[in-house]
Amino acid sequence: MGIKDIWNKVRKGVKAGMLAIQDDTLNDNKVKTLIQDFNNSTKRKWMLIGDKYYQVENDIFSRKITKRIKGAEVEETHKANNKLAHSKYKNMVDEKVAYLLTKDLSIKCNNEKYLDKLKETLGKHFQYKITGLGYESSNKGISWLQAYIDEEGKFNTMIIPAEQCIPVWKDNSHMELDSMIRIYETVAWQGDKRKTITNVEVWTDGGVNYYKLDNNNLIPYVDKNYDANGPIAHYKKGDEWLNWGKVPFIQFKNNRIELPDIKFVKSLLDAYDLSRSEAANYVEEVKNLIYILKGYGGEDITEFMRNLNENRAILIDDPEEGGVDTLTPQMDITALKEHYEQLKRDLVEDGQSVNKDLDKFGSAPSGVALKFMYSGLDLKCNALEVEFKMSIEILLYFVNHYLSVNGDGTYKEEDVEIIFNRDMGINETEVITNCNNSKGTISDKTIIANHPWVKNIEEEEERLEKQNKVNLPFQDKVPIVGGEGNAE
Repeated sequence: MGIKDIWNKVRKGVKAGMLAIQDDTLNDNKVKTLIQDFNNSTKRKWMLIGDKYYQVENDIFSRKITKRIKGAEVEETHKANNKLAHSKYKNMVDEKVAYLLTKDLSIKCNNEKYLDKLKETLGKHFQYKITGLGYESSNKGISWLQAYIDEEGKFNTMIIPAEQCIPVWKDNSHMELDSMIRIYETVAWQGDKRKTITNVEVWTDGGVNYYKLDNNNLIPYVDKNYDANGPIAHYKKGDEWLNWGKVPFIQFKNNRIELPDIKFVKSLLDAYDLSRSEAANYVEEVKNLIYILKGYGGEDITEFMRNLNENRAILIDDPEEGGVDTLTPQMDITALKEHYEQLKRDLVEDGQSVNKDLDKFGSAPSGVALKFMYSGLDLKCNALEVEFKMSIEILLYFVNHYLSVNGDGTYKEEDVEIIFNRDMGINETEVITNCNNSKGTISDKTIIANHPWVKNIEEEEERLEKQNKVNLPFQDKVPIVGGEGNAE
């Protein structure tokens, strides 16, 4: 079948209202409806808000000070309008990801051969990708890792932005994908003109098809969807197209309800930005002064304030009776400060961040006090850890499939344990003392795992084993004369 024949077949399928994909339950109208619903959804809106606030592009930047004149809202540009955006949300996300996901994962398995192959397949940058998924899911509620075979024929993964992914789930708990629609824009040049192209990918468990969305019409990319041997699938081995047997996208949820962290603190952070900005406005405009005008020849109070702020001068019509007096009422700075200090405490509590109140815990907290400081962050990270462990188990399906296809063995039933090593602030002296006091009570392996200076448990055990061999006392082998019995 030539390309022309394939194209004619595709056009007939499109005219019949069906996408040229392996799963014919997804027609073009369904795909376009899903795209439109997702683009207008609250879920996608919160993804963009989370990403924006992580970059400290808070809503305070869009604030305008206006007044109503003759029924219209007019901006008062002469008034102080400080826009103090605080990075407290960014700090919360950084704190969470650094605490749970920056230290290398510990992967345990009784089958050492499989463990070596697993680590080799995941690659040395896998921890970096896990960290990236942590940022993505924290800011957007969910993140996506796509499994694929690269140009060298090796297993690889890449993070796909969540705002580009429209999942179609098989179950209400969102555990297994039925299909995935990805929509994203690219830029192409037509002569000397630049044009933005909206690309659509429809992934099923049997393959993928590529489309261009133009004037709300899905137009197939024939050269991407077919080759000389027919329709493409997920990846190619030799001349044969193969599929994963599942949709090759793995979800990494921020929590069970797939909401970003910004959803729980945005109103508090906006109020904090506003109150601190208002305090700055008070200082800049000296709002504690009330002006009493006598013989003022201006048109209105707005013009008076503009001249005062811009020219630092006031025009008086009556030089004898005219003048300017001021009243200086006391501004309740204490109440304003208490307001934003309370907002700060609310942000720590509702955002489940580390409580850094040294007045309560002292300059070098340890033991119970340290655990209490991290209690909120621990709860938040526990939820993230559960979701990420489940996602890594899904990822292992694709790793095992790759190893099987490559002839490296079948490992479907291998039991793998994933351990997240948290980077909690500790009192090292106290922990080391406890480790030393635990010798003889618990195993050396447990002590090594909990020692603050140990970065890699397996490497440390190997070093200890080599060290113990070197330090063995010198033993000479004395020959035994006369066979068994005492030497004569």
